[in-house]
Amino acid sequence: MKTRDVTQIALMTALIIALAFVPAIPVAIIPVPIVLQNFGIMLAGLLLGGKKGTISVAILMAMVAVGLPVLTGGHGGAISFIGPSGGYLLSWLLMPSLMALFNRLCSTFVDKNSFWNVLISTIIVSIVISYSIAIVWISVQMHITLGQSLLANMLFIPGDIIKAVIAAFVAKRLLPIINKNA
Repeated sequence: MKTRDVTQIALMTALIIALAFVPAIPVAIIPVPIVLQNFGIMLAGLLLGGKKGTISVAILMAMVAVGLPVLTGGHGGAISFIGPSGGYLLSWLLMPSLMALFNRLCSTFVDKNSFWNVLISTIIVSIVISYSIAIVWISVQMHITLGQSLLANMLFIPGDIIKAVIAAFVAKRLLPIINKNA
């Protein structure tokens, strides 16, 4: 791995941690607030690709596991992985690789360099797949039905769609710069 790759991974991990300092917006129905940190996870997958993005998120997860307060609200510790937000954390680890995969798959239907390709990949992974994992996780953790968990999580979808659009826009603007300097 090149110095440039290590630097990109470290910077992305730092960005994801910095987004944790943006205050969470609590939602009364479920104990998982609206956060901006997942916007950083989207960017990790879009800007760094599957391998480097996953390494960046894995570093974040290791920091959480050892108890560093790097999640929104100053949370950390292994307990984070088994609480209600554990499903989201699991999905975050999968998101960069899945985004790279879906970006390749979508490019068979839409121009690879198109904003729409990036946006579709981001929505499929960061909303459809991530929410599927989180909904099942919350259902099991809170002993509620999948329908109740789905209904509670629907509150987050509009905000995450906005985050996905912004992430796709940012990625389309920054990728030519990142790739030019490669």
